Order: sequence, then structure tokens, then C-alpha cells
Amino acid sequence: MDRRFSQVDVFGAGPGPSGNPLAVVHDATGLDDAAMQAFAEWMNLSETAFLLPPAAAGADYRVRIFTPTGELPFAGHPTLGSAHAWLSAGGVPRTQGEVVQECGVGLVRVRRDADRLSFAAPPRRRTGPLDEAHLAIAEAALGIPRTDWVSHEWGDNGPPWMMVQLEDAGAVRRAWVDRTQLGVHDHLGLVGLAADGYAYEVRGVLAGFEDPVTGSLNAAVAQWLRGRGDVPAAYVATQGSQVGRHGEVFVDDDGTDVWIGGRARTVVDGRVDL
Repeated sequence: MDRRFSQVDVFGAGPGPSGNPLAVVHDATGLDDAAMQAFAEWMNLSETAFLLPPAAAGADYRVRIFTPTGELPFAGHPTLGSAHAWLSAGGVPRTQGEVVQECGVGLVRVRRDADRLSFAAPPRRRTGPLDEAHLAIAEAALGIPRTDWVSHEWGDNGPPWMMVQLEDAGAVRRAWVDRTQLGVHDHLGLVGLAADGYAYEVRGVLAGFEDPVTGSLNAAVAQWLRGRGDVPAAYVATQGSQVGRHGEVFVDDDGTDVWIGGRARTVVDGRVDL
């Protein structure tokens, strides 16, 4: 079946592609789990999104998010990229200026601000310090003893991020991560405070690859650092320097929600036979 298809650059810093690419199948009705998984594996991007009619009251659309190896209940750059693709295809939200996305963690609000989209960060499903087993995994992957870390915390908001704060942004950029020490379900997030106009630099590393720009990780990091008072209510973070990207993540805490925003731009628009 011929279906509309887009590839969207999310969290990019300029007019050209510089963020994280997302594949979007606009009308995925009739595709089963195996077909979605097979297409996501073939695309070989960090995530592929499949748009469906909403099932929950109040939602504008439903999205299913697949990596090349499995489905995620929530992810940040697919949320912004899916909202952009849905709007670009003529989607009209129920509430002006706000899109409500249905996904595996429930309903996620996405607002439009000038040239950016922002999602309300979902609550973390797991918080607190890393347990001993995961500390050992993170320590082995980093090759940096935990005594040299600033702090660590769980940031599970769908993807189960093991967040490790290093000395500063430079330490994050210099870190060499041995991905062979990470299991298929291990997500390692590195963060270091910056002093170059950005609040911090972040990296998201998995067993198979390093993610260019990661909305879910930035959401968890923002909730963590805001709770500690280490960053202001509104700031910009950066990610992607170690994989040839320059992503910008705009964070705004309005006192009720932490909003994670970025630019989204359609790079490829066409049809796909699925």
C-alpha cells in the first residue's frame, strides 16, 4: 500500500539538517507490529514513527515509536518530529496552538512557539541514585571511576536513562564510551555543565550507537538539574558534537511543566510502499 512518508530533522540548530533524523509513516493503519518493526529496522535510524488515528479521548493522533530493535513507549525527538509531520500534512489540533499526542506513556502535550515545537516532559517513572548493578555497568562503559563523577541518577521516562554527571561539558566531550559494556536495554546519558552560552552538553549512548540529539534524555536531565537548582528556569542545551551534529534543545520550566523544545524541518517528503 502506498503511504505518505516524511523524514524530519529534529533539534537542528540551523537551516540545514544538523539534528536527529526521524522517519515518519503518516497513515500506518493496517500495519501490524512485525511490519512496523521490519520497516524501522530497514530505515536504520534511531527511531521511526507510525501515525495512527487516536484511541484516547482528547488526543489529536496516536504514534507508535520503533527503534531498529524494538518499540518505545515514549521518545522526545519522535514526539516533536511526529507533531511537525502531522501538522505539515494538514492536521488541525483540537486546541489552537497545542497538539495532544497519544503514545505508550499516555497523552503528551506539544505546543507551538514561533519556529519551535515543545513537549511537556512526562514524569520520570524511576528516580533516585543508580543501583550497584547499573553503577558497575556505567563505570565499565565509561572507564571513569565513579569517585570522579559529580553525581548520578535514574532518568526513566520511557527509555531507562542512567544519567551520569561529569566534571563539565569538556569532560563529556572527551569521554570515550565502550559500548560493548552496555546491554541491549542499557541507556547511558552523560551530562556536564557548560560555560559557552549553553547550560550543559549531553550525550546519549546505547549499545549499538550514540544518539545525535535526545529529547527524552534532555527531559530527564532538565527535571534532575532543575530539582537541584543547577540550571535556570529557561536555558538552551546542546548535543551531538561527538557524532558530527549540532543539536539545540530549548528548556523552559513554567512552574507546572518542564517543556523540551527544538526546531523541526521536513527534509524528505514523498511516498513509501508498505
